[in-house]
Amino acid sequence: MKDSSGKTIPSAATVIMLRDAAAGLEVFLMRRHLNQSFMGGAHVFPGGRVDPGDGDPALERALYGPGGVPPGNSFQESFWEEGNPQTILLAAIRETFEEAGVLFGRDGMGEVFVPGDRVLKEKLETLRAELNNGVVTLGGIAALLDIRFDPGMLVPYARWITPEIEKKRFDTRFFLAALPEGLEPAHDNRELTESRWIAPGEALKKHGRGEMLLMPPTLKTIEEIGNFSHVSALLDCARKRTIYPILPQAFMRDDCFGVLLPHDPEYAITGHGQPARPAETSRIVMRNGIWTTVPAP
Repeated sequence: MKDSSGKTIPSAATVIMLRDAAAGLEVFLMRRHLNQSFMGGAHVFPGGRVDPGDGDPALERALYGPGGVPPGNSFQESFWEEGNPQTILLAAIRETFEEAGVLFGRDGMGEVFVPGDRVLKEKLETLRAELNNGVVTLGGIAALLDIRFDPGMLVPYARWITPEIEKKRFDTRFFLAALPEGLEPAHDNRELTESRWIAPGEALKKHGRGEMLLMPPTLKTIEEIGNFSHVSALLDCARKRTIYPILPQAFMRDDCFGVLLPHDPEYAITGHGQPARPAETSRIVMRNGIWTTVPAP
């Protein structure tokens, strides 16, 4: 997507890893290092900017299934602009491996890739470090492990575009992923300093008490996910919905700063508005230093 001056906004990808626990659905969150210039100290989902290497045509041979990734509307979006879905999906897979140590792939038998012994786990950690340091490529990892990456393990969920008031802007696709049995994510101890599985409701409570920092897209996403008690129900719902780009509109009123979401009745950015959803929060405002979702008045 391009900004108002015609400059292309960099693409990014984020993966919301999910699991069913005894008390219900949980999400995986990691805390960004305080020294990070972008969202330092915030709890986030794994993800990051699309790199040029994610678009390497040779990576098509490292994808599971015939024909690679279909073009255009494979993201269930209301409209598709320029860009390659395969590149974005590979960025999502790469970033999840780099930041959380989870690799979405399948072995030669078509089974989900799970490093089952200590030697393979150690090899995977070495490859993770080498990928972070630019020593090995994503395609190289596929060859070394004799696996194929499986974009089908990622379910499109949302698309958030950073508001124009921000200096750093990204056009980010959010994907859902049920964590395969036998895999356990862990933060990288570089950009991410903590990680945890947590129920959406508990994450919202911690955020509200100032014990956990959630930025607006993460906050709103966790609020939505909290409406589901099981991963399968959330994934089924996500597969059926049309995804609209969410470009928040900044506003300031009565010393209250925040953003309007496209379904807010006062949202006014041409081409991005959506039908009103009165039963749903449509604003994210800053109150006492904490981002809070609220309905339209």
